[in-house]
Amino acid sequence: MSEDIIVTEQLAEDLGLTKEEFKKIEELLGRRPNYTELGMFSAMWSEHCSYKNSKPVLRLFPTEGKQVLQGPGENAGVVDIGDGEVVVFKIESHNHPSAIEPYHASATGGGGCLRDIFTMGARPICLLDSLRFGSIKDKNVAFLLKEVIRGFSDYANKVGVPVLGGEIYFDQSYSGNPLVNAMAVGIGKKDDIVRARAGGVGNLVIIFGGATGRDGVEGAALASKGMDEEAQKKSSAVAIGDPHMGRLLREATLELIKKRLVVGMQDMGAAGLTCSTCEISYKSSRGMEIDISQVPRKEEGMSPYEIMLSESQERMLAIVEEKNLAQIKEVLSQWSVPFSIIGRITDDGIVRVKDKERVIAQIPAKFLVEAPIYHREEKKPDYLDQLSQLDLESLKESQDYNRILLSLLSLPTIASKEWVYQRGDSKLNEDICLLPGCDAGVYCPKAGKKAVAVCVDGNGGYCYLDPFRGGMIAVAEAARNLVCVGAKPIAITDGLNFGNPSNPEVFWQFKQVVLGMSEASKVLGVPVVSGNVSFNNENPRGAIDPTPIVGMVGIIEDRKRITTADFKAVGDIIILLGENKEELGGSLYLKLIYSLKQGNVPQLDLSNEKSLQDAVLEMIKEGLVESAHDCSEGGLAVSLAECCILNKERMLGCEVDNLAFKIRPDALLFGETQSRIIISVKESNLPQIKAIVDRDKVPLLVIGRVTNENFKIKGYINLPLIELSSAFRTAFKKL
Repeated sequence: MSEDIIVTEQLAEDLGLTKEEFKKIEELLGRRPNYTELGMFSAMWSEHCSYKNSKPVLRLFPTEGKQVLQGPGENAGVVDIGDGEVVVFKIESHNHPSAIEPYHASATGGGGCLRDIFTMGARPICLLDSLRFGSIKDKNVAFLLKEVIRGFSDYANKVGVPVLGGEIYFDQSYSGNPLVNAMAVGIGKKDDIVRARAGGVGNLVIIFGGATGRDGVEGAALASKGMDEEAQKKSSAVAIGDPHMGRLLREATLELIKKRLVVGMQDMGAAGLTCSTCEISYKSSRGMEIDISQVPRKEEGMSPYEIMLSESQERMLAIVEEKNLAQIKEVLSQWSVPFSIIGRITDDGIVRVKDKERVIAQIPAKFLVEAPIYHREEKKPDYLDQLSQLDLESLKESQDYNRILLSLLSLPTIASKEWVYQRGDSKLNEDICLLPGCDAGVYCPKAGKKAVAVCVDGNGGYCYLDPFRGGMIAVAEAARNLVCVGAKPIAITDGLNFGNPSNPEVFWQFKQVVLGMSEASKVLGVPVVSGNVSFNNENPRGAIDPTPIVGMVGIIEDRKRITTADFKAVGDIIILLGENKEELGGSLYLKLIYSLKQGNVPQLDLSNEKSLQDAVLEMIKEGLVESAHDCSEGGLAVSLAECCILNKERMLGCEVDNLAFKIRPDALLFGETQSRIIISVKESNLPQIKAIVDRDKVPLLVIGRVTNENFKIKGYINLPLIELSSAFRTAFKKL
C-alpha cells in the first residue's frame, strides 16, 4: 500500500520539494507527513500550482478597471460588457505534456481551459491556440505539430466549440520543448457568475463528471520540471480527455448554475482533487472532510495518493446545500453525468481525507495553499550587449526583392494556417463573423448588435533580444490586431513561458517582460484579469526564448462595422498610418536572409500607439475604412501582400508608388517598425480621415491604390498575385 511508503528527505526531493521545503512542512505539521500528505504538498507547492517563484512579479500587473468583475485568483477572469453580460476568459499552458503525448496533451489543454470557463457560469464560445516549435524540417517537430493540431481540433469539434484563432511560430529555441498554450472564451450573465466558495458549514461536497483514474498523476509536478530524459518517459503524468463527457459536463454544469443549485464550484485540473478541495476551503476560510471511498474510479486498486493527485479530465467539484440534492440529482441524471457525495464543509480550516473511517491525510488548507514565496536573484544576460550590436552597413543587400518577399510569405511562421483552420467543424461557425486567418477572430451572438473579438499574440524573438520592449510589443500588437477588425480592446489573459527561474538571467528576463507588459497594459487600458506561468521550459541545450503569450478580448459595439484586412475594390486609396523607420533588429528578414537573430528590436512609443489605435477605431466606427491590417512580422511588403491575397476568392492587386522614406530599401520593405496599420479607403473619405489623424497627430501617407493586376511596389517588387498566393498557401502541404 502506498501509505506504507516511508517518507524521507530524498523522497521529498524526488517529488520536487527542496530540503528546506520538506523541513518547513515538518515544522508546520509538527510531525513528518505521510506519503499521501507529502504528495499533496508536492503538488500544491509546485510552481505550476503555487506560483511561488512568480507571485511577487505578477503583482506588478494592473488587474483592476471599471470593466473588471473578477481578476486573477479564480478559474478565469470576468469582464463586464454591458447589458448584464460578461466575457469570461483564460489561457493555460500544456507544454511538457505536449512533448510527451502531443495528441492527448493538446486535447486536454483545450478541454481544461473550457472547464475554467463554464465552471464560472459562462458558455464557451471559442478556443484559440498559441504554439511554438523548433524547425519544421525536423521530422520529430513535424510529428509534434501534426499531433498537437489534431488533438486540439478533435477535442474542439467533439465538444462543439469552434477554434476562432491562433498563431504558430517556429524557432530552434523551442526544439525539444514545444509550447502549447490554449485560450478559451465564454459569454455569460453577470448574475450567473460562480466562484470557488464553500458557503456554510455542513454544505455537501459532490464530485461529478468523469471517473478518477491513474492518468495525470503528478502532472503538476511534471509541469514544474525541465524536459530531461526522465520527464520525457512520464507518459502516465499526461491526462486523457473525454470530449463526450466534456460536452455533457458543460451542459449539466450550466444548468445547475442557471437554477441556482450550487454554492461554489471548481474544476479538477492541476493536482486534481487535492487542489480543488484545499483551494475552495482556503478561499472560504472553511475546512472540508471527504471520503475517497466514495470517489468513482476507472481502475481497481488505486491508492489514496493516486486518487488525490490524479488529473483525470472532465471532473468537477461542487459545494451544494443538502436541501437542493433532489434537484441536483435530476439535472445530472438528465445529462447522464455521474455524481457522488464525497464529503461536507467543516469549520476547522482543515482538509481531512478519509477512506471510510480511516484518516488518510489531515492538513490545514492554509498550509497547502500558502506555499513558500521566493524572491529570485536577477541578472541581465551577458549576451544582450553583444547581440544588440548590428552593423547594417556590413550587410550587403540583395537586389532580388521579389524572391525575398516570396520566401518570407512561405516561411511557416508567416504562411497561411488554412490547413489548421480547415480541421474545424464548419457546422460550428454559425455565430462566427470572422473566421481564423484575420487579424482577430470575431464571434457574433444571435441577439443584439455587439460582437466579441479575440486574438493571441507574442514574439519570443523580440523578448530574447529585449525582454522589456518585447513584453510591451506583445500587448500592443494584440491590441492593434483587435482594433484592425473594429474592436475596442478591454482586457488581457497571459501565458508566460520561460526557462528555470533559479537561473538569475531567466528570472531577469521574466521580470523585464512583465514590466514591459504592465506598462503597455496601463497605457492602452487593458488590465490583466487571468493567466498562467510556465517555468522550466528547457532542453539540454538551454532555455527557450522568453515567450509571453497575450490573449486579448475586444468588443465591437455594432457588428455592421466589422472590418477585414483584404482590399475591397479597385481604385480604393491605400494609406499607411504610422511611419517606417530603419529598424531591422529581431526581424524575420534578418533571420531568413542573414541567419542573424540580433540587433535592437523596434522602438515602441506607447502614447503614439494609443493615438493610432484610437484614430483607427474612430475611422471604422464612422464607416470610413474599407480594410485595415496590422504591420508586423515580415514588414510592410508582407502586410501589403496579405491585403491582396487573404481573400482567395477575390484577390486584388495594388500599385504602391509613394514610399517617401529615406531609409535602406530592405528596412523599408521588410523592417518591423511598430505602430503601423495599412488601411484602404474610398477617395471621398480622405478629408474626414485626415481630420481625425491631424487631431490625434498620427502620421498618414497615401502610398498607392488598389488594382486588379499585379502586386507592385514601384522600383522594388512586381509579382503576379498567383505567385504570392502560391507561396503563402503551400508551406504546410508536405505535412
